[in-house]
Amino acid sequence: MTALIYLIPIALFLGGLGLAAFMWALKTGQFDDPDGAAERILLDDDLEENEPD
Repeated sequence: MTALIYLIPIALFLGGLGLAAFMWALKTGQFDDPDGAAERILLDDDLEENEPD
């Protein structure tokens, strides 16, 4: 039972730390364009650069 005295504050601290990290990620725009990087790999930019004019 005395272990709960230590475990509950540690759990609350880690939960708050995770929530703060998630809020920071939202604030800095980490989730603005989730599909952009996945679709960018499909574009073939090398062909446009190597074609003769």
